[in-house]
Amino acid sequence: MMFSKMIATACRRVALTASLVAGVALAAPAVQAQGVRLMVDGTGTEVAVPSNPQRIVALHDTSLTVALLELGIVPVGSHGRTRGDADPYIRSGALVTGYDFANSNIEFVGNLPADIEQIAATKPDLILTTSWQTANVEHLRDIAPTYVFDIGTTDDFDIYAKIAEVTGATDRLEKLENRYQHQLQTLNDLTETSEINVSVIQGHDGELLIWNTYGSLGKVLRDAGFTFPKVVNDIEGNGRVGFSGESYPEFDGDFIFVTYRPSRGESPETARAALEEVLPNWCDVLHACRNNQVIYLPREIASSATYDSLFALTEIVGSHVVGRSFTPFEKSE
Repeated sequence: MMFSKMIATACRRVALTASLVAGVALAAPAVQAQGVRLMVDGTGTEVAVPSNPQRIVALHDTSLTVALLELGIVPVGSHGRTRGDADPYIRSGALVTGYDFANSNIEFVGNLPADIEQIAATKPDLILTTSWQTANVEHLRDIAPTYVFDIGTTDDFDIYAKIAEVTGATDRLEKLENRYQHQLQTLNDLTETSEINVSVIQGHDGELLIWNTYGSLGKVLRDAGFTFPKVVNDIEGNGRVGFSGESYPEFDGDFIFVTYRPSRGESPETARAALEEVLPNWCDVLHACRNNQVIYLPREIASSATYDSLFALTEIVGSHVVGRSFTPFEKSE
């Protein structure tokens, strides 16, 4: 019996190796037909990146795929999520870029781990992946040049800039950044952001989840010069920190932003219920909530690392604070 299992395992390995070799053979001409640039990825590995990649597979939807789409690059394959009916989708894709698997030629290549054989079948000339993706990197490198992004320690928009560099889309990035900076300047011209205290909070499984900078929403708030509580500024890195309900007063301010996920059927009511689970009657504790100064936003926009989200959020934030009469928060409350 054990001998039979060993033979079966060996056969599966041979089949996988044959599949990978076939994928490499199909993809190799595309890579060889153009020049390459040597670039060091997030693992410290030197990668021979095609100078003008044409068939990219992206193995993180929100961190990689939506950025590529915004830069005008449609990947041949992408990581994605699945709904309860096993229908795959690109998180934030349709809402932020208009693209999803259902209305494009982007192939769904799995979630965690991504499917090696499906990736090979797309005949990529470049694979972009992250430290979060569990597909074996060496197997990916057998298929095509593979650039790994360390999303655990690198800022979202630093990753975005590197995506543009790796794919040769820096001209497009410059235009997007220029537009964003002009929007920030308009916001700053209209209000004294440094005098407004803000927080972004999220309830989850009985905990208050806080990030130093909450995705695109946090970037807009920080880039515009709003003031955050010390407890938020003291959080290091990109990771989230959980707090108990007793900590609510530490996150109070003039405005509090709360997110929810429409893609999961959530609504502002869902978000309020999650915060209630952390601390019953939480709204009575916070100045911003007592004075109707809590702002609820879809998480796909608030967390998506795209300039489209930055543009939308800059306008949304401005519409809530510019020219509005609100009850200022006093730290002594």
